[in-house]
Amino acid sequence: MEDEAQLRSLLFLMIYVLLKRRRDVGDAGVQRRGEIHRRIRHRQYFLQRQRRMLMMMIAGGMQSSFHIRTRPWSTIPSTDWWERVVMTEFQPSDWLNKFRMSRETFFYLCDKLRPHLARQDTRFRLALPVEKRVAVALWRLASNIEYRTISNLFGVGKSTVCRCVRDMCHAIVALLGSSYLRSPTDQELEDSAQLFSSQWGFPHCVAAIATLHTDIITPSNNASSYINPAGWLSVMSQVAVNGRGLFWDVCASFPGGTDPADIFQNSSLWATAAEGGLSPAVKPHFMGKTLRYVLLGEACYPLQSWLMKAYPEEKGRRVAQAALTEPQQLFNRRLGRALRVSEEALLRLRARWQCLSKRNDCGLDVVPTMILACCILHNMCESHGDDFKAEWQAEVAEAENRRPRHKQLQSTSVDQYDAEEVRRLFCDFFQQQNTYSQQ
Repeated sequence: MEDEAQLRSLLFLMIYVLLKRRRDVGDAGVQRRGEIHRRIRHRQYFLQRQRRMLMMMIAGGMQSSFHIRTRPWSTIPSTDWWERVVMTEFQPSDWLNKFRMSRETFFYLCDKLRPHLARQDTRFRLALPVEKRVAVALWRLASNIEYRTISNLFGVGKSTVCRCVRDMCHAIVALLGSSYLRSPTDQELEDSAQLFSSQWGFPHCVAAIATLHTDIITPSNNASSYINPAGWLSVMSQVAVNGRGLFWDVCASFPGGTDPADIFQNSSLWATAAEGGLSPAVKPHFMGKTLRYVLLGEACYPLQSWLMKAYPEEKGRRVAQAALTEPQQLFNRRLGRALRVSEEALLRLRARWQCLSKRNDCGLDVVPTMILACCILHNMCESHGDDFKAEWQAEVAEAENRRPRHKQLQSTSVDQYDAEEVRRLFCDFFQQQNTYSQQ
């Protein structure tokens, strides 16, 4: 009985081993056949790809009246609106409304930016023309509408819209900054001083300093530092505006909560003005004394011999200006009137390029370059005499009225010791002028 049991166990073991061997052989055969089929499909794919590439190369080399272009991985949106409507049917008012500049200025800008924006055609796709790349970017700067809307309008991808905006802003700063955003010449200083005296009633002045706050989305880091005194998130820029309303100097990319005086005192404009760089080689005279041209600033800046600001008013009194003398009150009124040149220039800037007025959803790495590019475009359009529509300004003013206003900041820096003497000279000048006008 024991021998039979052992034989039976041995028989079962042999049967199990044989069945397992048969199954393993079958599985190996299936895997081998699958690998063979996979290699066949893989080879067929590459053969088809090589044939397709060969046909495209043959088509590209054919001398015919048309070009065969293939883009098998995507569908090409329609560009009929750009090619037929904009380039052939747009009227002068359409160019001004949509691109914020005349047709002549638009093509002038395209020619200037061509070295940086031109791209080469490939076998797979046609490069966007420079004119279309500039139009896409200008549409975004002028309207601040979504990338998706511009993408559908121009028949390009959303990523292409973003890239066009970024590339054009960098190209404008690199190629046009030295022409439209630079230090003034001696003649330009004299012309600006004449404009401030004749149009704004403040003599011996060449520029006004102001700040621009650009609304942004919540940044990923240090968001609290971007909260400005009005309580909303912004990037702050410092600008210097001449008598024509053009920007001479722009410092961008500072968090909205930064003290404007700190920005100014650490800028190249401060160093240039303190060293006398904003006056001609032959120092001008004022009230019988040799005096450098001055800048005008808000109350948050420190008083300097070359930087005038208003006398502080004691708002706690029943009569706001009770603590000021009549010449000081007159000085404040004339200064406030002259500072309107910077206020109006910034309002025209935001009205023409509404990406600076509405909330800007670009990254913080793009916003400073965008601000500089818009200031350069502002100077270019103003210099070329392009029209400015009042409805743009009214639209921006209405939208910004819903936003909390900035509080008037006071200076926390020390005034220059001899600056009060210069400010007193202006008080005497305005007092004499007022006396002559009453006689």
